[in-house]
Amino acid sequence: MTTSTPGRVLLVARRPGAYPTIGDALAEASDNAVITIAGGEYAETVELTGLRVTLAAADGATVVVDGRGADRPVFRTTGGALVLEGIEILAGGASAIQSHDTELTVRGCAVSGGHGPAIAIRGTTAFTVTGSVISAAEQGILVDGSPGRIEDTTVEDVTGDGITLGQGADPVVTGCTVTGSGLRGVYVYQYARPVIEGCVISHTGHEGIAVAHHGVPVIKRCTVTDTRGPGIAFASGCGGEISACRVSNTAEPGIAIAEGATPTVSEIADPAAVGDSALDEMLAELDAMIGLPEVKEEVRALVDELQVNEWRRRAGLPVGAAGHHLIFAGAPGTGKTTVARIYGKLLKALGVLPVGEFREVSRRDLVGQYIGHTAEKTATVFEEAKGGVLFIDEAYTLTRLAGSGGDFGQEAIDTLVPLMEEHRDEVAVIVAGYTDEMVDFLAANPGLASRFGKTIEFENYSPAELLAIFGRMAAAGDYELDPGAGPVLTDHFRRVSGDVNFGNARDARLLFEKARTAQSQRLRTLGRMPAVEELRGLHVADVEAAISR
Repeated sequence: MTTSTPGRVLLVARRPGAYPTIGDALAEASDNAVITIAGGEYAETVELTGLRVTLAAADGATVVVDGRGADRPVFRTTGGALVLEGIEILAGGASAIQSHDTELTVRGCAVSGGHGPAIAIRGTTAFTVTGSVISAAEQGILVDGSPGRIEDTTVEDVTGDGITLGQGADPVVTGCTVTGSGLRGVYVYQYARPVIEGCVISHTGHEGIAVAHHGVPVIKRCTVTDTRGPGIAFASGCGGEISACRVSNTAEPGIAIAEGATPTVSEIADPAAVGDSALDEMLAELDAMIGLPEVKEEVRALVDELQVNEWRRRAGLPVGAAGHHLIFAGAPGTGKTTVARIYGKLLKALGVLPVGEFREVSRRDLVGQYIGHTAEKTATVFEEAKGGVLFIDEAYTLTRLAGSGGDFGQEAIDTLVPLMEEHRDEVAVIVAGYTDEMVDFLAANPGLASRFGKTIEFENYSPAELLAIFGRMAAAGDYELDPGAGPVLTDHFRRVSGDVNFGNARDARLLFEKARTAQSQRLRTLGRMPAVEELRGLHVADVEAAISR
């Protein structure tokens, strides 16, 4: 992509001195202008020709560009360069973004709605779509002819194809998730030559990845699961490569290669095979957490058992029925959610679950407002969590009003119990909450306790561990904590750890945010631009001010 000198910076906001609309700012923008957009909703559409410009949401702002009242694209650009960053785009009668021969960059955006592709990219100019979410559209992303990258992006709940690559396009599609496509997850056609790597494609109405009309993709380390058609399908005349992919719970055959198709197929992952490097990586992530020695030991014991079971199965030896449901008991802020996420990744690395995705829900996600509604909501959530982890936080709240007639939490529990047994090899259900309250939860249904293989207790963090957590937060934000703040923080954590509402790491996070605020207020009184070391420094006074708030 072409490099150029930064241009003028313009502000779109509803205040004096700023441009009231994006269109007003663009009317006066020159090449390489950066237009910063304040939080708010902007009902407008944008058309650009030959201009090089960046449109970015202001730091921390929620910016919505709403084109639902128009029958044209929200952003249409020809030539030049367009960067869209941190913006939510709502489309109406056409695409959200339509780009032709433009150096297009879409970074951290949420794109939804519209007719046709949510994002349509055509021409021979390179593009980048990264860290974005495309949803509730007729189609997801269409690329015709263009090189470029689609990375770390989710395409979900579209009525047609998730990602379509055609007309000789050769982008790299990496680390993406495509789920809930009414047709194909990824469609490669008309001599397209993409690299599709490390992607997860699931819950499609037809094939997970379909290749037609002389497409020649390289498909590496992808997971394709829960598709109504074959996982990966090559039509006659197509070539390419499939390697190190995992295909499961699809229509037969999992990989369909028509007569006359010539892809090479190698290293297709056996669901029983264990990716040692991925497993070691996840265990290292677990070990890197502060404290929790007993929890780490319990999780490692589970991993050892699951791995040996897989080895026995592959050797033709009997293996007992194994469920993956767990109880995480302990106070808030003790790492239960983080460990549950890692557990899902471990199950995927072990080949026990195909996806390992993490779905966190609470009472409001499961309980409805009338008889029968709760069962429907709970069953839907469970279905969507298949292949990964369903994490129910504060699960004991489902029993809080049991027997009062106006509460349907019991209905959620009664719906979950048979589903957990019937699909014990397809999902890991983890329920979490205070230790004493979880005893009441397990008593809510006669078969509930037997569905869980183990209870893992999460102890409160010690003052020293909370100090380490605070220090890690500071380092992650590129702050330098004054060593003199250590004893102040330790004394504070020792005092508050006995409170009934003590939040462990959550309290440490809240205190850190207050310390940042105190530092900001202190620096503002300097009357000048602080030096870098001043911007990084968290003083004892900042910590003391945070504690006193």
